[in-house]
Amino acid sequence: MARKIPRALWLLLPLAYFLFFFDMAKVGLIGPDEPRYASIARSMAVSGDWVTPRLNGQPWFEKPALLYWMEGAAFRAGLGPEVAPRLPVALAACAFLAFYWWILNREFGCAPASFATVILGSSAGWIVCSQVGVPDLPLTATYSAAMLLALPWATRRDPKLLPAAAVCLALAVLAKGLVPLVLVTPLLYPWGRPARPAWRDNLVWLRPRVVLPFLVVVLPWYVLCTLRNGPAFLKDFFWKHHVERFVSAAALQHGQPFWFYLPIVLAALLPWTPLVGLGLRRAFLRDPRRLFLLCWLLLVLVFFSASVNKLPAYILPLLPAAAALLGLALAEASDAAPYLAGCTALLVTFAIAAPMLPSAVPSGISHATLPPFRWFWLLPLALAAGVWMLERHGRRLAAVLSIAAGAAAGTLYLKQVAAPDLDRTASARALWREIAPRAAAICIDWLPRGTQYSLDYYSSVPLPDCAHHPKPIELLQVQGQPPRLMPPAHRAAQVGK
Repeated sequence: MARKIPRALWLLLPLAYFLFFFDMAKVGLIGPDEPRYASIARSMAVSGDWVTPRLNGQPWFEKPALLYWMEGAAFRAGLGPEVAPRLPVALAACAFLAFYWWILNREFGCAPASFATVILGSSAGWIVCSQVGVPDLPLTATYSAAMLLALPWATRRDPKLLPAAAVCLALAVLAKGLVPLVLVTPLLYPWGRPARPAWRDNLVWLRPRVVLPFLVVVLPWYVLCTLRNGPAFLKDFFWKHHVERFVSAAALQHGQPFWFYLPIVLAALLPWTPLVGLGLRRAFLRDPRRLFLLCWLLLVLVFFSASVNKLPAYILPLLPAAAALLGLALAEASDAAPYLAGCTALLVTFAIAAPMLPSAVPSGISHATLPPFRWFWLLPLALAAGVWMLERHGRRLAAVLSIAAGAAAGTLYLKQVAAPDLDRTASARALWREIAPRAAAICIDWLPRGTQYSLDYYSSVPLPDCAHHPKPIELLQVQGQPPRLMPPAHRAAQVGK
């Protein structure tokens, strides 16, 4: 079983730069989540209070502190308003990919590990979430690291890596609350053939060498935040953002049907979605390690599908398991030419998505219009022919890396085409630059949540509400139109149009 990194994989280093780091500040923070978390992290960095998250001076208990600490450290390092929230997430994405290759190589060999790493790193879901300052990728990286480190225990009852798995699980709980404790339940099932009852083996999780690292990492913040904020923290964090978020859409307004994530998963795997067909073999699932990966994938899918509130990024924790299964299937396929050619053809989605993003991000994909056909949409077909030939000549890794290079090129194109309009429609950075010289004379009549949080972030001190603190100029955004500055006397007429 090969253990050394293939030379061709070193090509991933420049690809990683273009996929995750290039033009990181080309678009301002887009709301409502990204600027809100960045505001809290900046407040921690300025105040030195690393325990209580605060938004505009008020305690905000929506998420635990890990993301705030990551971003706050970047603010303390003097990074810019867009780079500080995003760079720590991008670095976490790359660090996890390096770990991911190592652990899969250890378990399955070099070829499956290499394919899976390229698939995950160049998938649409990973690319997008690695460049946005929200907790979904830190959660995915830490939770997935815990699952993969515990894989030898789950399938062979080898406990050597369990302390490291416990630390990663604790970090996952610090990234997004108690959800990871539910998602690790596949570790309790005896996927191999244990010599004694499973419940007795599972007592290993209570041994000091496993439970103490978990408690040492996870308890300090939860205990300190409870001591400082009392019942308000317990009610808001645990009840509202765990129980109510799962069972009711009234507060968060993210209600979606049960099947919502099925197309999201297929889209998140782009351009690698056709490889799903390679994994649909009964013999492929006889290995308990693969059954473990499949259970991990299905549990994340079912759990978040059962939740009333749904957002596309919630499903990210299943991507590492999905990419590992696809990498294994690809490594064992006798002829993958049609599948890889199909993946290459789907690179056209980058070109199609570029003009749609400026309207899709702030308003939803249903409000975006499909752009007219462009001749360069045919370029992936030419690359598909080259990928087909590489596969036929036994150069599968080169074929896979060619597709990843196509994804990097598509990401660059998407940023260049979509960024200017996206900065204007989904971020308040340009708006703040326009109104900053007159900020003392402006109040806010009404703005969408995303624009409001983004504007609050860039203004540092939120502009006042016109209803309570009238100003000579009012800022208003009528539905379907950009924000406008107008005197109070003209507001009623503008709203009525």
